[in-house]
Amino acid sequence: MAKLELSRDETTAIADWLRTALEEETGSAIGPFEAETLVGALVRDVAGHFYNRGLHDARAAISARLDEVGEIVYAMEQANVLERGR
Repeated sequence: MAKLELSRDETTAIADWLRTALEEETGSAIGPFEAETLVGALVRDVAGHFYNRGLHDARAAISARLDEVGEIVYAMEQANVLERGR
């Protein structure tokens, strides 16, 4: 997986959200620098796991759809075989 990098605006927005959420959930306050440092650590150490989970879920969804397509094609083949038998 390629290294995930956020834009400055994305980092700032997530850090702002993190500061607000942390204050609301725990009553603890951190500064902008600490929040941005934490966002960087989360992206570096955790984001890949979420990315891989998304890929896993996408693969499962695509596989299910391909199974459906296979069943439709098989049904079409069977219908065609029956038509030729008349």
